[in-house]
Amino acid sequence: MTELTVEAVDSLETEELPAGVDAPEYVLYGGKGGVGKTTCAAATALASARGGTSTLVVSTDPAHSLSDTLETEIPSEPGRIDDEIPLFAVEIDPESAAGPFAPDDGAFDEDARDVTAADAGLGGLESLFGDGGHPLAGGAMPGADEAAAMSLLIEYLDDPRFDRVVVDTAPTGHTLRLLELPDVMDSMLGRLLSLRESLSGMMDSVGGLFGDGDGVEATANLDELSTKIERLRTALGDPTRTDFRVVMVPEKMSVVESERLVGRLAEFGIPVGTVVVNRVSEDLTSVTGLDTDWFVAPDTEHCEFCRRRWEVQRDALARAQELFSGRDVKRVPLFAEAVHGEAMLGIVGRCLD
Repeated sequence: MTELTVEAVDSLETEELPAGVDAPEYVLYGGKGGVGKTTCAAATALASARGGTSTLVVSTDPAHSLSDTLETEIPSEPGRIDDEIPLFAVEIDPESAAGPFAPDDGAFDEDARDVTAADAGLGGLESLFGDGGHPLAGGAMPGADEAAAMSLLIEYLDDPRFDRVVVDTAPTGHTLRLLELPDVMDSMLGRLLSLRESLSGMMDSVGGLFGDGDGVEATANLDELSTKIERLRTALGDPTRTDFRVVMVPEKMSVVESERLVGRLAEFGIPVGTVVVNRVSEDLTSVTGLDTDWFVAPDTEHCEFCRRRWEVQRDALARAQELFSGRDVKRVPLFAEAVHGEAMLGIVGRCLD
């Protein structure tokens, strides 16, 4: 197979950390949970900000770990986390979102939450929205958390304060559900509008059910969010503006999962230009040029376990190289030390540049 090379790093001195990132305005890291998306996103954002680019790193993963990785408290709204470089960060909290999918946005009258379809004489609503109730009568909105997170993400991507936004996405399933939201919402809006037309003569008597009496405001909010998400999908499909990077580890199942993700993203018109293979178990000297006194290299010559693991990884790397031919494949080594803090993230950033 073709060797995957990584530019060497001379030391762990902060002054020698990478500055600047050759990437478009949006960089998104996606993949299965636990493959290192947060580490990659933090490293990329740090290198970008060190180059003088006003950079926001966003975590949309419900299980946030960005604070631990950057070793600083990350706010639930975009805030500057470094006084010396223009680095901003936010961990999206869907509970704090505003809009039609917020947990309590006031869009629907509180009394309406206690009104059942049967009480209003609209038994057909159960079949329309499912056995779990319907959103206009206080039932849980399907995908509400994902929609709230997407709404906030769109807001941050459009924020003129930031020249680059780096996103640590939620695990694969959550990310795909976010991208599917416009289709779900279009279907929902169509059903709501059809319902309003068929029951137009009864709207006055059940005005509280639709919040403002005729549902215009609630429907407009949904329509506005749908439009925003479509605009985001357009941006994600533009390789001059977005680099969606799929992160995997060198194991067979991770390669298979990554192949599926690349295929699903293609269905949404989102190209994947970069694949990151993380935690490659090999001598760091050959990969990063680090001082051998600083780390413990895997001993593939005398350690049977290390040798076998390396053989498994080599097979996965060869498969990845074959599957993702034509894309930029970057490799990040497996470190014995925990990867967090500015120095370690600098090493990862150099591997990703």
